[in-house]
Amino acid sequence: MGKRSATVTRETRETKISVELDIDGRGSFEVNTGIRMFDHLLTQLAQHGLFDIKIAASGWDQHHLVEDVAISLGKALNEALGDKKGITRMGHALVPMDEALAMVAVDIGGRGYAAIEAPLKRKKIGDLETDMVRHFLETFTRETKINLHARLLSGVNDHHKVEAIFKALGRALDSATKIDERITGEVPSTKGVIEC
Repeated sequence: MGKRSATVTRETRETKISVELDIDGRGSFEVNTGIRMFDHLLTQLAQHGLFDIKIAASGWDQHHLVEDVAISLGKALNEALGDKKGITRMGHALVPMDEALAMVAVDIGGRGYAAIEAPLKRKKIGDLETDMVRHFLETFTRETKINLHARLLSGVNDHHKVEAIFKALGRALDSATKIDERITGEVPSTKGVIEC
């Protein structure tokens, strides 16, 4: 098995993004988007997914910045997975954070679809607009071409709720991207291919 890593750069009139991703990492991270709460969430994804991630991002508008990081990170994950031979393909996680409880399930099946039930009360969590959480997850899902279900089962504090979702996403992706030695060299699909 080769190294499962990718580097993606994206530069538009609105943003400049650089993403380096190693699926088989140790959870190390260097993240600087200029949005502290967004950085915090992305580091949770890296640490709990055991992905090594480096992200440098700049831009004048939060919406475009979050969206373009999601696009770049999604493309990097899809590229790093290659032909997807031998992966477990599906994974899930149930993660608590104090009073909050998040459930995330993913299928790396070649079809991007997001089902998100995550009601948030505040307009902002720190310096991150709360509607950017859903936008990130939907955009990331579309670019990675995964099926994502994220659901908050309980919670009061929006910070706790969102952090639990990102931790659970990391854990679910870690499970789904693992190599299953029983199917080494095989694509985990009855079709024989996972379309990208």
